[in-house]
Amino acid sequence: MADTAEEGNTVAEPLDLVRLLLDEIVCVKLRGDRELKGRLHAYDSHCNLVLGDVEETIYVVEDEEGDDDIKTVSRKSEMLFVRGDSVVLIAPHSRPY
Repeated sequence: MADTAEEGNTVAEPLDLVRLLLDEIVCVKLRGDRELKGRLHAYDSHCNLVLGDVEETIYVVEDEEGDDDIKTVSRKSEMLFVRGDSVVLIAPHSRPY
């Protein structure tokens, strides 16, 4: 695959990209219409994650008489362990310009 100019930042497999996000703010999409935004502290080969200062957003679809209303529920956690089998996507958090 591709190598970066700095030594130690070699990307040989997909999870190496996650290593570059350690101690950065990431967005994580989960199964069950959930999203997390927090600082990535640790991960493993199963995509288990440890996140700090986490904001969790849950999207709830309320179907009343054919109307699809989407309601969001948010909560914050100081530290969170995420089981890898629920992870769909890990992405760097985009900063506002």
